[in-house]
Amino acid sequence: MDQNLSNLDWSLIRAFLAVAEEGSLSGAARRLRASQPTLGRQVKAIEDALSAKLFARHARGLALTDMGEAILPAARMMAAAMNEIRLTAAQQETEVTGTVRITSSVNVSHALLPRVLAEARRTYPGIQLELVPNDDSENLLYGESDIAVRMYRPTQNDLVTKFVGDFEIGLYGAKRYLDKKGRPSNIDEIMALDLVGYDADERIIAGLARYGLTVDRLAFMTRCDEPLTQWQLIREGCGVGFAPCIVGDADPLVERIPLPVDVPGLPMWLTTSKAMRHTPRIRAIWEIMSRELA
Repeated sequence: MDQNLSNLDWSLIRAFLAVAEEGSLSGAARRLRASQPTLGRQVKAIEDALSAKLFARHARGLALTDMGEAILPAARMMAAAMNEIRLTAAQQETEVTGTVRITSSVNVSHALLPRVLAEARRTYPGIQLELVPNDDSENLLYGESDIAVRMYRPTQNDLVTKFVGDFEIGLYGAKRYLDKKGRPSNIDEIMALDLVGYDADERIIAGLARYGLTVDRLAFMTRCDEPLTQWQLIREGCGVGFAPCIVGDADPLVERIPLPVDVPGLPMWLTTSKAMRHTPRIRAIWEIMSRELA
């Protein structure tokens, strides 16, 4: 056996697969909770072991070479096999102990989950919790997360989901900003104010389009894709913007702006894999999250 190939362990395959599916070292690093330099070294190590380039750089990150495309199916089969080993071991658990990894959007993680997870810690002191605030979707089927709060209903057959409620969203502005600019009474006056929104993310643009308002990113005078920073920009008077009502209604520096149309809340779905659903530690946290979020 080639000495290089004998060093081709699962950690290198896992790194290759993450970079291939995320399209960048930064995305793979977030997914695997590793540093970019570590991922870079692992990618180089697997390329050295195979004596082939697996990725080519392009404007938006990394793209698979022909060799990378060729080994991708086998890498996914290895990931599935490793996950099967993990599931088999988890299904033998009898104690309500261990670690539960939870992923959710940044806003839900900030506004709702700390209270819920504090209750979980009080109830199950033997369970360690990992909360990953992330607006990307981590893969529940490959064990990258145990429980997820999604703002949409996942449809994969191997997942179990439960609707737990709507995450109410409102339009807010700092009181001192509205004292200066005036309080709008219709949609035209709202659109005439300085808007705070996302930079690359187009969720707000798509939402406004559903109400016949065609705008692009340049309509937002202050832009930021990180939700908590965006909220601080609203609080400090950069303009008006959308935020969770559970946050905005409790903040004395801002006030909610009445809207001429009803803004639907974002549906929250609790999600886990069917294979892990009845593992004692995951079942315990699932039941608390289901009750408290509802």
